[in-house]
Amino acid sequence: MAEDESKTQVADIDRSIYDFRYEESDEDFYKVRKGLDSSIVERISEEKKDPLWMKEWRLKCLDIYNKTLEPDWGPDIRDLDIQKIVTYVKPKTQMAAKWADVPKDIKETFEKLGIPEAERESLAGVGAQYDSELVYHNVKDEVAEQGVVYTDMESALTGEFADLVKETFMHLVPPTDHKFAALHGAVWSGGSFVYVPKGVHVKIPLQSYFRLNAAGAGQFEHTLIIVDEGADLHFIEGCSAPKYNVANLHAGCVELYVRKNAHLRYSTIENWSKNMYHLNTKRAIVEEGGKMEWVSGSFGSHVSYLYPTTILKGERSLCEFTGITFAGKGQDLDTGARMVHLGKNTSSVINTKSISKSGGQNTYRSSIEITKTALHAKASVNCESLMLDRESRSDTIPAMNIMTKDCDVGHEAKIGRISNKAIFYLMSRGMSEEDARAMIVSGFANPVSKELPLEYAVEMNNLINLEMKGTM
Repeated sequence: MAEDESKTQVADIDRSIYDFRYEESDEDFYKVRKGLDSSIVERISEEKKDPLWMKEWRLKCLDIYNKTLEPDWGPDIRDLDIQKIVTYVKPKTQMAAKWADVPKDIKETFEKLGIPEAERESLAGVGAQYDSELVYHNVKDEVAEQGVVYTDMESALTGEFADLVKETFMHLVPPTDHKFAALHGAVWSGGSFVYVPKGVHVKIPLQSYFRLNAAGAGQFEHTLIIVDEGADLHFIEGCSAPKYNVANLHAGCVELYVRKNAHLRYSTIENWSKNMYHLNTKRAIVEEGGKMEWVSGSFGSHVSYLYPTTILKGERSLCEFTGITFAGKGQDLDTGARMVHLGKNTSSVINTKSISKSGGQNTYRSSIEITKTALHAKASVNCESLMLDRESRSDTIPAMNIMTKDCDVGHEAKIGRISNKAIFYLMSRGMSEEDARAMIVSGFANPVSKELPLEYAVEMNNLINLEMKGTM
């Protein structure tokens, strides 16, 4: 009995594939001091060799951050003290285009996470970020020959597409959006820039992987993707961090532009450690005839605020959001999606699932906005929540702002527990109770996992199995 009870402790769940870490010495890593003020922001800008407009932008964002209040809704983040966070940690190495040139400890980290293997087997290009900087970036020749640009954000700031970056950077997510968008604008570092030319179909995915290794640090990568008219792209984002006894912060930003008749699928598996405050912002805008797909798996983190937003601007533009969250002991995950219908004949579908166990809290928060111009718009929301015990909690908070009668909008929510009859049936067929519960939960999550590439579906199922070790 004592052995079974010990499994309910999050710290005892075997996350060794993600929780390993390397100590970061001053000899190999440069860090700014803890806290946030103008001198730190200017130092980051200097380290990154920003153009003047970006330095001025950072300082403007810092001013907005200082004047903006923290959210007065959602999970409690009072214990997050920005004055104890290191906002910039730089490995003392140049970004490598060959895997052999990446420093040994960093390379071993990504090899344990399967990045080189995934690149060789199924990816068109990979960017690997360690703490605040990309350490490796590579694009296959056949993709580059199509005119696809996939590079780090710092190179994009001064490269061929510098004007396009300046025109679009934090245009979808302005610093006035909320306090942590302003923080991101002040201290952002790393991330990816992707441009897919008109009519180009990238047949195999591009991927970025973000690893936050330093204790008490923040990661603030910026991802900017532009899929031009008639083009097609699947972009995959993965992230993880080891567990520490101090708070870490992730406040990245994703901006996605889907042009006329273009298609973008953005898949994410987020596996942050359970000392992480995950305050990310993701937003897409879709032009006429375009289609945006989100596939999201959220695991780990102590607190999450995450609501990918899609603006359906063009006529006949579409969006589908498919997501799952898993909240265990000590976790409060506030997630969902937002759809803004502007164009005629636009359509959106939200399908989410959440799993709560060992006192974990899941809150699903959605927003559907049908404007006066969005005639014949269609929107469907389906939210399903599964609680594995009486200690856990799941809430659904839908919001709908409908400004025209000429639309079709529906919402459905289901909350329940695992059926004892189903458990008994599987046990009668020779399964242990733990395995029976894990199988039922995996089946519940299957509509999400089947939307992911094989290796990421396997990772998601492994994460579910790890979490389920403590349900007895």
